[in-house]
Amino acid sequence: MEIKKEIFADGIGQIHFAGGMVRFDFVTLQPEEDGKAPVPQASMRVIMPPQGFLSAYNSMQQLIDKLVEAGLLQKNEAAKEDK
Repeated sequence: MEIKKEIFADGIGQIHFAGGMVRFDFVTLQPEEDGKAPVPQASMRVIMPPQGFLSAYNSMQQLIDKLVEAGLLQKNEAAKEDK
């Protein structure tokens, strides 16, 4: 069995398009002084061509649909009405 490297991120800080590539800047939350909210800090960047981005988006949408069907996520109907 092949060992794969795992990377953790609390979220995506920014997604932008530059140099013909889509760039995802992932962040982790870093603790601040006692009592203050954690601060997002850039930890890693993933760069992919537009076609790879579209493929990843389609895969994520399929997973979202499955999670909604399983009852683990709920659609935000109010957000749909705002569009």
